[in-house]
Amino acid sequence: MSTRGKILKDKNKKGDTMPSARFTITPEVKRQIVKIIDDRINEVHVTKEDFSELKSIVKDIAKAQKELTQAQKKTEQRVAELAEAQKELADAQKRTEIEVKSLVAGLHDTRVELGGLSRSFSYAFENEAYRHLPAVLKEKYGYTIKERIVRAEIGGKEINFFARAMKDGKEVFIVGESKIRLESTWRKDVFSELEDKVNAVKAEFGDVEVVRLLVTHFAKKDFLDEAEKMGVIVVQSYQW
Repeated sequence: MSTRGKILKDKNKKGDTMPSARFTITPEVKRQIVKIIDDRINEVHVTKEDFSELKSIVKDIAKAQKELTQAQKKTEQRVAELAEAQKELADAQKRTEIEVKSLVAGLHDTRVELGGLSRSFSYAFENEAYRHLPAVLKEKYGYTIKERIVRAEIGGKEINFFARAMKDGKEVFIVGESKIRLESTWRKDVFSELEDKVNAVKAEFGDVEVVRLLVTHFAKKDFLDEAEKMGVIVVQSYQW
């Protein structure tokens, strides 16, 4: 063993220890430590400008929230107004429906009354015609009524004026309709209705000669011209 080793061995036996190593912070290490600390601080650092911007954003959010709240209140108010208006409209509609029903009922009653008056007038007019037609048909057209003119139902058709008559020794059938007023605009319906009743008589009595007759209170000239072309006799109330 060398002299150095022997000395160390002897010291250890006496309880002595080896001196510890000493750690020194160099300027370079210090700079690195400072840099690391600065970097960590910068990561969480908020500048004055950042704070001001954050305050502005919060203020804008608060303002927007306030405006939204006001808009919501206005919307709720508007909804309430619309609900009230809708309720008033529903009430008005209900009242209108009641009034319309009342008017419809009144109109129906009026129509019933007018219909009754119209039928009464028609029957009165026809009754006058029954008395005066025989003379008019004989004097103006040469037809002599064999019995009397009546209202009849033939083949399911109601015929206002029905009678058998003679002319030049030949029997004919009188088939007539009563109309309060005759105008050219109605001629198609009037002539068609009359022809349906003529066909009903022929179906009942065979191929007999039928005289077509229309009795009215007033007929316009254009209708009279059309009736003459079709061989239909038109008797107006003034003629009796």
